[in-house]
Amino acid sequence: MEAINKKKTIVITGGAGGIGTACAKVLKDHKLVITDYSNDAVDEAVKSLTKEGYDAVGIACDITKKDDVVKLMKFSLNQGDFGGIIHTAGVSGSGQKPKNVFNIDLVGTDIVIDEFYKIATKNSVLVLFSSIMGHTIPPNEEYDAALLNPQKEDSFSTIAKFVNDDADMMYNFAKRGVLLLLKENAFRIGQKGARIVSVSPGVIMTPMGLKAAEEHADRINKMIELTPLGKTGTPKDIAEVVKFLISDKANFITGSDILIDGGILTSLLKEGKE
Repeated sequence: MEAINKKKTIVITGGAGGIGTACAKVLKDHKLVITDYSNDAVDEAVKSLTKEGYDAVGIACDITKKDDVVKLMKFSLNQGDFGGIIHTAGVSGSGQKPKNVFNIDLVGTDIVIDEFYKIATKNSVLVLFSSIMGHTIPPNEEYDAALLNPQKEDSFSTIAKFVNDDADMMYNFAKRGVLLLLKENAFRIGQKGARIVSVSPGVIMTPMGLKAAEEHADRINKMIELTPLGKTGTPKDIAEVVKFLISDKANFITGSDILIDGGILTSLLKEGKE
């Protein structure tokens, strides 16, 4: 007689946001731990999911604070068998200071990897979120060393020299850092029988993306023109790939970044050379 699969716990950071919520919606077979910066946002997300029949609990977490992430990790472990974490939490450069982007998008990711590595077990999965923009930053010995060690005291000042106080450029660098952390951690996580992967979305129409489209219609239209598929993506497009990546169907995929961009990166890199 075949054994019944035990429900695994999946943690979703940024779980109250567009992509985080979309990921939760495709994971009804799992116990979900929803976390975000705001207590109210977490409570609202959990309430909505529970009403729709999901097995969901929540806890607020500031991913830039190690103590908060440790608390999240322990809370998650108390929910049952740890199956993985989908780390969608992050900010764009819009309206942010470079230091905030660096701390949230890169330092936070490094802390999440370190703490959830401790509870990673065979067949569990860490899913990181990079971006197509992380692929546009070329290798460089000086800033790559800092991106690989974002919690070091001088890392921000090293990278700041290359971004000219531009939060959007810092976003690009931070997302390159996520790609570097992915590769750097694949082996040690693999030693536990666990996997680590990342996804790099293109132009995705989250609530934030829709707002940007209204404010910068020309820029979004240009991005659509550069996209071979001629359209923007949806949060569900991302969520379905993430669902595959945390499943047993992807059990030989680790250390890899998956582009979910309608093909736009090829166009961006080609345009950058012209």
